[in-house]
Amino acid sequence: MEVTVNRVLDAKGLACPMPIVKTKKEMNTLEPGEVMEIQATDKGSTADLKAWASSTGHQYLGTVEEGETLKHYLRKARSEEEKPEAKHSDVVHLDELLNKLDGNEEVTVLDVREPAEYAFGHVPGAINIPLGELENRFEELNNVDNLHVICRTGSRSDFAAQKLTEKGFSNVKNVVPGMIDWTGPIDKNH
Repeated sequence: MEVTVNRVLDAKGLACPMPIVKTKKEMNTLEPGEVMEIQATDKGSTADLKAWASSTGHQYLGTVEEGETLKHYLRKARSEEEKPEAKHSDVVHLDELLNKLDGNEEVTVLDVREPAEYAFGHVPGAINIPLGELENRFEELNNVDNLHVICRTGSRSDFAAQKLTEKGFSNVKNVVPGMIDWTGPIDKNH
């Protein structure tokens, strides 16, 4: 497959949220309608870039795998298509989540990281549905209330919280900054 690109961004070896951070910065240098190729090795970058593009009006064109490298293609929105990046308004900090869990409050924790990230340590009892699979697995959360969404840094969980709210889920909270700063108990069982 041959794609004409105007800019190539090397985000190989970077973990969430850095591929998105670098993409946001680089996207500002493109003219509307131009295409950027983002080269990444983070498996979660596909879902992250799709969600980010959707939330900003940019067009996610697709991803091609070449060995360990994922080549993502985004088209910069025309100025009338571009919108300010949406953020989920209901945010909970890690210490608040820990207090709720310690107080035996009824809380469901949804971890939207990739299975490998989840396997190396997660909040005990957390449900793992990677961001890229969420739209196909909404029904698994139908009877859940007081949903607290977590990822590594708060970026993927923000996108997931927005999607869940759009789907009609209520009482959805984005947990920030995410597992990168979690000091509570860790479960390494699948």
